[in-house]
Amino acid sequence: MPVFQLTDELIFPHPSLAEDGILAIGGDLSPERLLLAYQNGIFPWYNEDEPIIWHAPDPRFVLFTEKFKKSKSLRLLINKEIYRCEVNKNFEEVLRNCKTTPRKDQGGTWITADMEKAYNRLHYLGYAVSVEVYNRKNELCGGLYGIKLGKVFFGESMFSKESNTSKIALAYLIENSDVKLIDAQVHTSHLESLGAEHIPLNEFLLLLRKYI
Repeated sequence: MPVFQLTDELIFPHPSLAEDGILAIGGDLSPERLLLAYQNGIFPWYNEDEPIIWHAPDPRFVLFTEKFKKSKSLRLLINKEIYRCEVNKNFEEVLRNCKTTPRKDQGGTWITADMEKAYNRLHYLGYAVSVEVYNRKNELCGGLYGIKLGKVFFGESMFSKESNTSKIALAYLIENSDVKLIDAQVHTSHLESLGAEHIPLNEFLLLLRKYI
């Protein structure tokens, strides 16, 4: 199957037409196009020197919040009250940290300058959400951000400057919101250890209709 070339028209091909997870290239990162993409199980993921690439992988890697594995060690860490969590207090800084924090086996970042601007716009419009974790010195030391539509959270990125602080952010999101489904997009062993699993794309699309 071909990879579709998007035009200025606000439309996507059906996600089931993706080839090895890649559905289309081109278009823009306007709020309208991004929201349409997420509602249809599509997301942008590309490098700075590439055109915008739109993905719809099958199977899809998701976390049902009722299946979240909160380990005993994580419970103990949270109960120590070393950290506190906030929502949307410093979205731009969370995004910036997700962009710049070094990651194992990853030479760079997929959060381009245009992506950073686009998600900041979505935050100002009320769709992009951040959870921040602060230590006792009031330093931002972990967090995550993503898009919340209805009861679905499309997780974009997370970071930790102190051990397990991204897990604390995820636990806070799950326990303090009405989110039923977290779209983790593609597999990571980190999220698998927390209960994430693969489901068929067609099942994922049905869940989007149900929860959005």
